[in-house]
Amino acid sequence: MIRVMLPAHLRALAHVDGEVTLDVEGEATQRSVLDALEARYPMLRGTIRDHVTQQRRPFVRFFACEQDLSHEQPDAPLPDAVVMGTEPFFIIGAIAGG
Repeated sequence: MIRVMLPAHLRALAHVDGEVTLDVEGEATQRSVLDALEARYPMLRGTIRDHVTQQRRPFVRFFACEQDLSHEQPDAPLPDAVVMGTEPFFIIGAIAGG
């Protein structure tokens, strides 16, 4: 069971409170977690990654175990603590400004 923490605006869009738990088929990677998340909450399709390219949106970041995983390959395995459910996979909306 993978625990996923969504930013407030995506929780509101998906009509969920707090953390989301997902069953992920096969190896737990960013791609498999996002596939499972979008399958369970189809209203999130296109909000975290592009519909066509499946690339992470520019102002979205992924974190787990106090590490920024945003620039990791989508098929790289997630940390063991995330796979075991002891740590969540965070999807964060980044903020830019000047």
